[in-house]
Amino acid sequence: MQVLVHPNRTGLFALCALIVGAANVPCCLIAAPAAAPTVAAPTGAAPAQSSSPYTKGPKTRDGIGVYYFGREIAHYMTHHGAPWLERGEREIEERPDLVMKALALKPGDIVADLGCGTGYFSWRMAQAVAPAGIVYGVEIQTEMLALLDVLMQQRGVTNVVGVLGTAEDPKLPQPVDLAILVDVYHECSRPAEYIAAVCRSLKPGGRLVFVEYRGEDPEVPIKALHKMTEAQVKLEMTGQPLDYVKTVHSLPRQHLIIFKKRAAP
Repeated sequence: MQVLVHPNRTGLFALCALIVGAANVPCCLIAAPAAAPTVAAPTGAAPAQSSSPYTKGPKTRDGIGVYYFGREIAHYMTHHGAPWLERGEREIEERPDLVMKALALKPGDIVADLGCGTGYFSWRMAQAVAPAGIVYGVEIQTEMLALLDVLMQQRGVTNVVGVLGTAEDPKLPQPVDLAILVDVYHECSRPAEYIAAVCRSLKPGGRLVFVEYRGEDPEVPIKALHKMTEAQVKLEMTGQPLDYVKTVHSLPRQHLIIFKKRAAP
């Protein structure tokens, strides 16, 4: 498989402008410390008993005012932030090589890259599962899928398939061996429904992987609502048919947290 170099940021800005009609492409995630919100969000508590797992609460600058297990859900990054996903510094800040090593994908695996964005990880996973494997690049924004398609064509990647999902269901067309959310889960507006749908699409023993900036570390230069603690991720998975496997701590700024679909009783 041919692997092309990353497009430079100037080129990607031009590509975004062409596809989404944006002359300037801002980022909703910024790699710089943000001022603390005026009202602190509660953390670590289970949602109140009701028909919904969500509660309304103070809406902070970067959140949507909806809480899940005490965590305010963050605004998702729009397609206007696409250049940030392809920034040159990301290779050092996130070490995708270490992520790929931890995933240990095999040729023939079927993978879901949930909230794939521009396909920064999709094409890497596509290499690992080739020639027979498939990577489903799932997005809720058609503009992101357009960028994904263009960039995969530029790289000569043919086994990445774009899928338009919803906030509640990734709409995966077949069961997968692994589903991964890289810096995405904290932005899911309906996390209970979405993860339940993902679990239904996991093969028996299939893995669900979360990569999130470490909320425990104030030195990680990402906005507070765009980070998560390991404990919070584990807490939010308690109602899902998942068993915790392990957490990989080798990444510079993130956790890589692995769950496995629980065997049917």
